[in-house]
Amino acid sequence: MVEGESKALWFIVATVLAAAVVTPAAHGQQAPCYFVFGDSVFDNGNNNALNTLAKVNYLPYGIDFPQGPTGRFSNGRNIPDVIAELVGFNDYIPPFAGASQAQANVGLNYASGAGGIRDDTSENMGERISLRQQVENHQSAIIKALVRRSRLEQCLYTISIGSNDYLNNYFLSPPTVARRLYNPDQFARSLIRRYRIYLLQLYALGAKNVALFSIGKIGCTPRVVATLGGGIGCAEEVNQAASIFNTYLKALVTEFNNKSGAKFTYVDTFSGNAEDFAALGITVGDRSCCTVDPGEELCAANKPVCPDRNTYIFWDNVHTTEIINVVVANAAYNGTIATPYTISQLVN
Repeated sequence: MVEGESKALWFIVATVLAAAVVTPAAHGQQAPCYFVFGDSVFDNGNNNALNTLAKVNYLPYGIDFPQGPTGRFSNGRNIPDVIAELVGFNDYIPPFAGASQAQANVGLNYASGAGGIRDDTSENMGERISLRQQVENHQSAIIKALVRRSRLEQCLYTISIGSNDYLNNYFLSPPTVARRLYNPDQFARSLIRRYRIYLLQLYALGAKNVALFSIGKIGCTPRVVATLGGGIGCAEEVNQAASIFNTYLKALVTEFNNKSGAKFTYVDTFSGNAEDFAALGITVGDRSCCTVDPGEELCAANKPVCPDRNTYIFWDNVHTTEIINVVVANAAYNGTIATPYTISQLVN
């Protein structure tokens, strides 16, 4: 999850998090627009109209969000919501689904729960919007809205993708085609090759200020602990595979920073430990806050949730609570887990 550089560092962050509230930047909006790509970690409603198991527009999702259940895979705000606040936007960036044409001048969220770098990822979940389709949606949106390239080159772009390519593809049982074809290193390389193509397309469309979020310790999610971890601990095989991907992703950031005008940064959500969160009073990391029915990974509708969400890492069996999203967004914006640029530096 979040990089564990020092306990003292996280006590500093804690002062920002006391009420899980972020104060927008004092200097107003720092970027003209903000575009979001990714999977359920970033999705804020694009899956609501899809025929998919990855859909969360019901309580208790959104129980701590002012608008209630919106399709965010958390009890409250997700990471892009908090980043939007930090960058000074007055409103959250809306989902691409249902947004007005003019909204492309301010920003759109294209992320989709169960979405992957590979088009065949999460076929077991039903409909979803892959990264390829998200980039195509972005191209269509900015062309229809006639967004100026000079504006697009000043915008912020954040992407969090890849987890589903492991959870809902490579590590599925029975073994998928990808598992039969590739060892973990080969699979990571194949994902990065595809990722590079989509990033080149975004760069050609004007994306210059881009934050690429790593895959977190998905082997430590309650879902994977219960299955591949034998119910007793993190599945190290899964974490090791994610770590290989992250190493190549970091190299991809370096590669793009050699391109004209590009400022790409790598956001490390993998390197932290539970002890880092414990320093913030976030002490429950072995189970979900909401009620998850046996064999499922998402919250059961209208069933009990833990009373103190700020002490839990996981909201359901895969996704994090709002308090964790706030920690990660702040650390990415301020640079604790971002290299070589902070998100603040991307927009200023």
